[in-house]
Amino acid sequence: MKLYTVPVAPNPTKVMLYLAERAEAGNALPVEQKIVNTLKGRQREAEHLARNPFGTLPVLELDDGSYLRESLAIVDYLESRYPDGALAPSDAEARAKARDLERIIELKIANPLAIYVHYKKSPLGMPPDPVQAAAIEEKIQAPLDFVEETLGDGRELLAGDSVSTADLTLASHLQFVRFIGVDILGERPRLRAWDNRYRARPAAKAVLQC
Repeated sequence: MKLYTVPVAPNPTKVMLYLAERAEAGNALPVEQKIVNTLKGRQREAEHLARNPFGTLPVLELDDGSYLRESLAIVDYLESRYPDGALAPSDAEARAKARDLERIIELKIANPLAIYVHYKKSPLGMPPDPVQAAAIEEKIQAPLDFVEETLGDGRELLAGDSVSTADLTLASHLQFVRFIGVDILGERPRLRAWDNRYRARPAAKAVLQC
């Protein structure tokens, strides 16, 4: 299998973190990572558009030559295909709660942040929009407060004591924001402590660039 990816971009980074976490736990997966240089527009070239007509990353090429084009679908596929050492808890309730938290983070924090970066200081050269950026800053405050409260029981990671896709999702998007020199965590000491703990993990150090 081949993962077409690009560093720093949040959704590709999520999958790269997943692969790094699996490898660090002694369950390296047979996935070759290939960089697509988005700064040079390689994602818009015919070769990549044949893999993904939307021109986005990541893309996982399966052994039969077909493709998966969404980060969560890629992670879910790898979790199911290689269940030994999977990140998802085996207990149904714990698994559902971990997924619930991941969805809250993805939809209410991560997705808005991916747009926010381009409104603030787009790596792709899009014009800034301070009004829209401010609206997103206001919108994500309640979800960030929710995560801060969730960490109030002393857990080490977002879904408990083991790494989950919630950690990967939030860490990858916080890196994207740090890339433009912006801090959006505010006065949330638990969330800041989690951020420092996660970035200190060997897998995070191997993938995150800022």
